[in-house]
This record gives sequence, structure tokens and C-alpha cells, in this order.
Amino acid sequence: MLSDKAGHKHPIDERVNILGVCLDPMTVGEAVRELSSWIRDDIPGYANFCSVNSIMECFSRKELKQLINQGLVLTDGMPLVWLCRLLGKKKAERVYGPDLMLALCQYGTDKGFRHFFYGGTLGRAEQLADNLTQQFPGLIIVGTHSPGRLEIGEMETQTVINTINNLQPDVIWIGLGTPKQDIWMAKHRHLLNAPVLAAVGAAFDFHSGSIRQAPAWMQKNGLEWLFRLFMEPRRLGFRYLVYNPAFILSLILQFTKFHKF
Repeated sequence: MLSDKAGHKHPIDERVNILGVCLDPMTVGEAVRELSSWIRDDIPGYANFCSVNSIMECFSRKELKQLINQGLVLTDGMPLVWLCRLLGKKKAERVYGPDLMLALCQYGTDKGFRHFFYGGTLGRAEQLADNLTQQFPGLIIVGTHSPGRLEIGEMETQTVINTINNLQPDVIWIGLGTPKQDIWMAKHRHLLNAPVLAAVGAAFDFHSGSIRQAPAWMQKNGLEWLFRLFMEPRRLGFRYLVYNPAFILSLILQFTKFHKF
């Protein structure tokens, strides 16, 4: 079993190495139960929702790869799900950050799970909290915080950290965008008392109603990237038009054993 500072405990032989990033293939239900067990047993951990973009970011940021691999690494993108299945993990599902947020909110409502939302532009976390409260009556949201513009690796003030800890959340949802949110989460893990930290990025935008989600059929068939590129070409052009071909080329190098990751 893995056991490290992130609190991640998942059998090593169940992980799938894709370009040096170690994925934890599972179903959405298994992911909900895993995170719930951290709350039940008071095990501090963090969950990354990994996409092709996340893996390619790890190429240029070795520290990012190390930090992601120390947590639970969920398959956020369909290409990663297909790869896990190809490599023998037939039960692998897309564990999409926005979907997992809804699933854990619903599952934890009767159990009294306490949620905190950190991230988003000014007012977005508050709108997200309002929408989820309406969707899940009885959901306990103890607070929100929009930090404004943070640099990658920038630490939060001790005042804000103390405020979050005093509110005693069980889950802190983090929406800062990759790779900023992944680095922030790992570097703040030892400062925050909540058992679960989860970097869900665009979930803040989607569930606050700020940005439209791709239709379900596009998500299921691995075409969400095309929808998002159409919606935000300036911001996402490099990510999809450069990273996607580079990912395919790197996979060929890994599978032909020309390069070991």
C-alpha cells in the first residue's frame, strides 16, 4: 500500500503509469466511498482530477508530477479512462471533478459532511454554494473564499488558513485551475485540518452557472475538449492544439518502450 504525507492509501499494483503520472482507476462510486472513508477515519489526503492537460503540465513541472502522485489521482478525462481499460483496468470510469462534487455533496448530506469552497473569481464560490444548497437541501456549507489572483505556488495567509480551520470543514473544494490548484493543495495540505482536499477546477464555473458544460454525449465520447475550445479559444487553444498532439506522441514513445517514464 502507498502511505505518504498526502494520506493516500491505494494499492500500488492498481495504479496505472501514464507518462510518469500514476492514475488510480476506479468508479465514481468507489471514489465517493474512498473520500468518505477519509472523513470517517480522519485521514488527511488530497484528490487530483487528472486530464491530458494535467499530465502534459507534469512534463514541464517535475515538482507538479511528484505532488500529484502523492495524492489520489482520478481519471478526469475519457482518453485516460480508455488507456486504463486498455491496460487491464476494465472497471475504470471517468471520475470527473464536477460530477464527483455533486456525488459527494449528495452522499454526504445525510451524514452531515461539512463543505468549504475556496477559489473562483469574486462572488463565484458564493453563487456555487447557493446553487448547491438549493440542489441538495440540508447540505452543510460552512464557508467560501475567493482569493483573487494568486501566483503559482503562492501561499495563503495564516489568517485565512485559521479561519478555514476554525470552521471545521470535512471537505475543502479548490477551484484555481491546473496546475495552480494542484500545487496549492499539496503545499497547504499540512496546514489545513479538513480530511479531504479536492482540486476540481471548472466545477466552480459549471455549477455556479458561469460557463456552460459540454453536452453529455460529447463528454461520454471524449469530445468535451472540442466544446470547451469553441467556448474559450483564446484561453484553451494552446492546451488542446499543442498538448493533445504532444500527448499522443509521448504515448507512442512510452508504449514502444523507446522512452521510459
